Amino acid sequence: MLAEIEKVEAGYIARYERHFKHTAEQVWAMLTENDRLAEWFPELRVRDLRTGGIIAFDMQDGTFEEMEIVDLTPYSALEYTWGEDRVRFELYPEAQQCRLVFIEKISTITDQTPKDLAGWHVCLIVIEVLLDGRKLEDRMTEWKVWYEQYKTLLNSVEGKREQ
Repeated sequence: MLAEIEKVEAGYIARYERHFKHTAEQVWAMLTENDRLAEWFPELRVRDLRTGGIIAFDMQDGTFEEMEIVDLTPYSALEYTWGEDRVRFELYPEAQQCRLVFIEKISTITDQTPKDLAGWHVCLIVIEVLLDGRKLEDRMTEWKVWYEQYKTLLNSVEGKREQ
């Protein structure tokens, strides 16, 4: 299911909701433990897991972008800066299962935005697949499918914005 995109005063909100057949603790580990994080987003590393702490993004050129953790409630919420934007994971336990709500607060829609939205979409798929003990064979093919759909969605949200 595509993210819901809403125009708000400060820009846009992209909201994804997923239901996992795994506990909030298991999903939390995927988001915060570096060995698990590396399985679905190898460029990210938690350096200091606390509000005010740092998540580092490996730019693959020898440099790292530091993203500040702006909200952290263990097993419940993790929010950090993402360039000029913010990303937030919220976990809601549901009887040996977990509902995950992922929110990206987007200040400005750019040509990169549908790429990022498709990337987050695939990341959420990969988290579920890994938790289920499976493997997604071809992330790029999956990403291409979702990228086209997010381009179309953003065009409708912005009123025929040209890509």
